[in-house]
Amino acid sequence: MINYIKHKLEICRAVAFVTYKEWSAYRTHSLVSVFVGPVYFIVQYFIWTAVYGGGGAIGGMELSETIRYFGASALIGYLTMDFADWNLQMLVRTGKFLTFSLRPVHHRFFALSQKIGHRILGFYLEFLPCLLIFVLLFKVDMIPCCPLWTALSVLLAFLMNFYVNYCLGMAAFYFVQANGIRVVYQLLGNIFSGMLIPLSFFPEIIQRIMIFLPFQYTNYIPAMVWTGNEAIGAMGLTIPQAVMYQAIAVIFTALLSEVLYRSSIKRFTAVGA
Repeated sequence: MINYIKHKLEICRAVAFVTYKEWSAYRTHSLVSVFVGPVYFIVQYFIWTAVYGGGGAIGGMELSETIRYFGASALIGYLTMDFADWNLQMLVRTGKFLTFSLRPVHHRFFALSQKIGHRILGFYLEFLPCLLIFVLLFKVDMIPCCPLWTALSVLLAFLMNFYVNYCLGMAAFYFVQANGIRVVYQLLGNIFSGMLIPLSFFPEIIQRIMIFLPFQYTNYIPAMVWTGNEAIGAMGLTIPQAVMYQAIAVIFTALLSEVLYRSSIKRFTAVGA
């Protein structure tokens, strides 16, 4: 078992390193995205400053908490960004997935290793510069209230985003072109993940429904853990409880991705290879 784990870690390290080096050649793309976070933050700042008007609290959050929430949300996005759905769809459509189906390494593990390398690069070229901009330019306190819980929650969001997107990418085995499904999910994700509006601003019934869907576990929960909110969502979850729900959701989604993979691979015909 120990040798097996070592072997897997070596594969992950090798794939992550190659991906890091490959995307380093296109680092200007990452540097351009550094401007997206601050612009997104500025827009949210002016919108919510106008919404709050004279002060008070909305959804149990004051203006300063809301501003900090959107700062955390932007930073988390840099750490968890994923393209597994697009990549898998492209491989299936072109028939290039055939080369992966013949390899001794599961493609999902290979794709996860790619994402690790890609986001390590994103940490240096996107996350850190944006963090400095928020702290030094906008004077926003971006220090996590509970560093260990925040790190764990962001890691779970990282995995959740990957497994969900991988499941979406497997739609290509059935429809070949799965862009429509991706667009619909991205639209719903932007709304119900808390990227545009914190879920605590939604009616209680919607917040309770979101417990059973993947959206909030990719952004809302880690952002609330980052800001140190002690009563998360309509259920008033504590930080440990919220992270526990997040972990259960990740485990369920990982198992679902394996079930879908075993079913989907039977439909692969390598058309276009």
